[in-house]
Amino acid sequence: MRLDIFSDVICPWCFVGKRRLEKALALRPMPSLDIRWRAFQLNPGMPKEGMDRQAYLEAKFGGEMRSRQIYDTIRRVGGSENIAFAFEKVKRTPNTVDAHRLIRLAYDKGAQDAMVEALFQAYFLNGRDIGDLDVLIDIAEEQDIDRDEAANFLESTEGAVDVEAECVTAGRIGVNGVPCFVLNGRYGLSGAQEPEALFPLFDLALQEEGASA
Repeated sequence: MRLDIFSDVICPWCFVGKRRLEKALALRPMPSLDIRWRAFQLNPGMPKEGMDRQAYLEAKFGGEMRSRQIYDTIRRVGGSENIAFAFEKVKRTPNTVDAHRLIRLAYDKGAQDAMVEALFQAYFLNGRDIGDLDVLIDIAEEQDIDRDEAANFLESTEGAVDVEAECVTAGRIGVNGVPCFVLNGRYGLSGAQEPEALFPLFDLALQEEGASA
């Protein structure tokens, strides 16, 4: 059974969705579930160097008051999931292609979930610029990936085509918001749903597994 999670590492709801998925799996263990984090870009036109956070918020939400209202809501929801969002620490909104490439590298090493978690925490809790290659190399090393290997990988273009392909796939199958959970390529659930909302997906997976046994 495979669960593909389309997500962007600068999406706060994706961080919330990860926590709720973890709760769901604690309540309903699915030991045969293969989880794969897939690339989605909230801002596909973002410059390679990213942009000033305040300028980004004004362009996206039309003003500081509106953005504050939205992020105050997210902060409250995050608190209920033990996520201490520190949006005030974020100074730049990054281009996330390289972060998604790093997630792919981590998958090959059996450490994808840990890498996704590390990137979420780096950005949302510590305000680190996860579009900066040096920051990403540091994070890779913190996750026990050889620093030189991570540097060589990130300084190349390896994995970029795969990230682009995943983003195209997301659009093709109708993913227009994240997080989006897709089970066995057939059943989808969008949004940072409460843990219980994921149980029907688990039931469908179990039914399919039983039918194919």
